[in-house]
Amino acid sequence: MENILSMLIFFPAAAATIGFLVDKNSMRQFGVVVTVVEFVLALLLWYHFDVNVAEMQFVKSLPLISEYGITYTVGVDGVSLFLVVMITFVTMIAVIGLTVTKGMKNLIISILYLEMTMVGVFVSLDVIMFYIFWELTLIPMFYVIGFWGAEKRFYAAIKFFLYTFTGSLVMLVGILYFGYIYHQTTGTWSFSLFDWNSIVLPFEAQMWLFIAFFFGFAVKVPMFPFHTWLPLAHGQAPTIGSIMLAAILLKMETYGFIRFSLPLFPDASVYFVPFMATLGLIAIIYTAMVAYAQEDMKQMIAYSSISHMGVITLGVFALNVEGIAGSVYLMIGHGIVSGALFMAVGMLYDRRGTKMIGAFGGLAHNMPVFAAFYAIILMASIGLPLTVGFIGEFLSLLGFFKFSPTLTVIATLTIVLSAVYMLAMYKRTFFGKLVKPENKSLKDIFGRELVALGSLVVLTIVLGIYPKIILEPLNTTVTNLTKVMEIKAVNQDTKEKLRALNTVGEVK
Repeated sequence: MENILSMLIFFPAAAATIGFLVDKNSMRQFGVVVTVVEFVLALLLWYHFDVNVAEMQFVKSLPLISEYGITYTVGVDGVSLFLVVMITFVTMIAVIGLTVTKGMKNLIISILYLEMTMVGVFVSLDVIMFYIFWELTLIPMFYVIGFWGAEKRFYAAIKFFLYTFTGSLVMLVGILYFGYIYHQTTGTWSFSLFDWNSIVLPFEAQMWLFIAFFFGFAVKVPMFPFHTWLPLAHGQAPTIGSIMLAAILLKMETYGFIRFSLPLFPDASVYFVPFMATLGLIAIIYTAMVAYAQEDMKQMIAYSSISHMGVITLGVFALNVEGIAGSVYLMIGHGIVSGALFMAVGMLYDRRGTKMIGAFGGLAHNMPVFAAFYAIILMASIGLPLTVGFIGEFLSLLGFFKFSPTLTVIATLTIVLSAVYMLAMYKRTFFGKLVKPENKSLKDIFGRELVALGSLVVLTIVLGIYPKIILEPLNTTVTNLTKVMEIKAVNQDTKEKLRALNTVGEVK
């Protein structure tokens, strides 16, 4: 088990390289086998994970550039564990449900390389190594959007690349500056997160470093006003590209806030809570209103995704166990639900060649199974109890209620907007009479479509009914995180605020 994280990182890349030698007619089966094996490895990791241990587990460290303290260091805790499991599961389901026929071989190879980079981001404990994997995610995703996307695919791919790459460069400056501070403090170079956590930064340094990391994370969430690349990327990307983008890539950024910003810059994190909460509220309200105005089903889901990321931001910067654990659970839930929504829209597009809501109507008559699945996923998206979406949203807002009841009430009321536009879209798509002749010949989902979408629906319900399986390990890790923040804070007011926000300290 000591090498299981390395296997999880490099197995998809090794398989992708071998994939160049695989016959194109056998590539789908090859991709499914590889992603299934990767998912089994993630389940094995989960099986051997000790839920009672708050520290990093399965840690492996090898020197890379010793003179500058750059190492290959990997490990997981309760936060990263379930995000890795989600990555491998969603990738497996996306490949099973893949409908693209043009260049399928190269597309699957690109997805496998992308899986390698995403797993690397969530298990890296050397900050330079984290940054390398972070930037490498751009290459396969750029290729997926630019080659297999719609008519404006190249423009969307370029905008996606430039926005995220520019934000990451600012973060790189912050990484190098922190390395310099560590060298000045200890006399040695190191970019290990373990070493960085051992020093306490003065308030001014925390402020500048928080801002530098903020730009890297905020562009990829994406937060307002950096969000304009995402709806375009979703609209132009192929279905599998949208699934990977919404379900996994957007979670890298909120994970970055939890892994780096909160424990390394606790005073700055508390100082910037009003600012981060404002951005989260703008995301919830503004993008929900824009989503309501959309006639393109995929664009509506894209804007809805930004709105949900605003709730996750509120949970992260609640700075207490309930909020942070809720935000991680919502990351997982949103990954499942948004992936299912984009997959469902892709199935409609494959049948009709359009994503416009007005082109449908009455589909429940000839696609009853698909309509039922879509309804369950949609209800999870708007946070219906007993679905995975409810747990994460409830805990995130419950945690933030401790910080600001007024802002939490505003956020809660505006979430109702998602129910308005989602239910309106569902009514126009599935209810009423089958008026348009093009829709009368549409067939219900079957075969691999049924397996892929059905698996996501089942998981949506299971995790909504029994969240303890994830929340228990999360509680251990997040409780330790809040304690670390309190210990490392240099300002007494910060310590008192963190202590007040964590009076309960357990989520079950």
